[in-house]
Amino acid sequence: MSPHDIEKLITLELSDCDIDVEGGNGKFHISIVGDVFEGLNPVKRQQMIYKLLNLEIESGAIHAVTMQLQTVTESSS
Repeated sequence: MSPHDIEKLITLELSDCDIDVEGGNGKFHISIVGDVFEGLNPVKRQQMIYKLLNLEIESGAIHAVTMQLQTVTESSS
């Protein structure tokens, strides 16, 4: 699985967000900025993304993920 593949999966659900995925060999860093995270604590934000990636995690295509998930306002400060 490539960073581009992961970005496409996330974009299907979060098309209005700025998404950047880096990494390879099952280890990825995902950075997403969007108002979809407004009012959600860090755990809820991560749960949202893990839900989108769950099939790939279960298959072993993704085995390590770090995330930076921010609202537009948070990324500006």
